[in-house]
Amino acid sequence: MLRKTVNIFFVIIFVISAALQYNDPDPYIWMPIYLYAAVLCALAVKNKFYPKAYFIGIAVYGAYAVYLFFTTDGVLDWINSHHAENIASTMKAATPWIEETREFFGLLILIVALLINYYFAKYHKRVIEV
Repeated sequence: MLRKTVNIFFVIIFVISAALQYNDPDPYIWMPIYLYAAVLCALAVKNKFYPKAYFIGIAVYGAYAVYLFFTTDGVLDWINSHHAENIASTMKAATPWIEETREFFGLLILIVALLINYYFAKYHKRVIEV
């Protein structure tokens, strides 16, 4: 029951997040990123697990997160040069380091969701191999 509840929550959050990317400067990147995880979580609600797909998502999201961490105006710059200023004070990302930092944390949430499902898949009997 907890597995289904967690995945329903993730599906809702990821679909909303994908929809909010419509007005973003790069929706063609972020909408698929969020929808990929939403689909995998929706399948997990139906007891369908795809460990290889989770691994691919985790690898892609992880690589992109590392890039956002070290890039100019990325997370490291936000911490060191901008003293980790509040990134949630307004919905508008007025500065590039706020946008990059928010994207980084979005990727971390996606990675956590896929890791949770990878764990469920590992200990679940009906694992489907892709």
